[in-house]
Amino acid sequence: ALDPDFADNGYVYTMYTYSDAGRLANRVSRWVLRDGRLEDETTLVDGIPGARNHDGGRIAFGPDGMLYATTGDAGRGELAQDTGSLAGKVLRMNPDGSVPDDNPFEGSLIYSYGHRNPQGLAWQSETDRLYATEHGPSGEGGLCCRDEVNAIRPGANYGWPIVAGYDDGRFVEPVAFSGTDTTWAPAGAAFYTGADLPAWQGDLFFGTLRGQHLRRLALGGEDGLT
Repeated sequence: ALDPDFADNGYVYTMYTYSDAGRLANRVSRWVLRDGRLEDETTLVDGIPGARNHDGGRIAFGPDGMLYATTGDAGRGELAQDTGSLAGKVLRMNPDGSVPDDNPFEGSLIYSYGHRNPQGLAWQSETDRLYATEHGPSGEGGLCCRDEVNAIRPGANYGWPIVAGYDDGRFVEPVAFSGTDTTWAPAGAAFYTGADLPAWQGDLFFGTLRGQHLRRLALGGEDGLT
């Protein structure tokens, strides 16, 4: 992700997985781009639980100037419900990695929790509302499929691993859901804001790893689908 002031400061942000004594972890870092090379790494967040699957890893700057990062549950579903762990979360930080004063949990980078493996972040331009794509279960609890698109709200709990997809109202439900027998494996997401296809203005697009196709969602008011 490029810093909002990249033209002036040359800052580039990365999130990557590394091995520490055989244990996988994730790190968010800031670099300076000089002569086509990333130099002067500054670690912003370290030790985020990592795994070969359920690893999250999407970072993006929001319209509020904050840096957001998705983290998977690292194959340990219980961590998604643990607000003492950075796994299974959407994180929000200042560009220097510190905790914003208006984050929902005091002193914590956690913006939302109860996620299995969120992989795409996109903001709706008309509302600045954040949406995330998320992979559903692949065998946990005997369940499959149930991929989600979620409207991310500060401090909200999205239910994993207690529920996946629609539930009884205990948690924030997805605005779109692949069903109980269809898998999207959703990845990157973006809202269309161009002028060439006016009928799709404001629609959400996301790529899928299963089936390798592009899906379009027309979002109505209050996160409803049209």
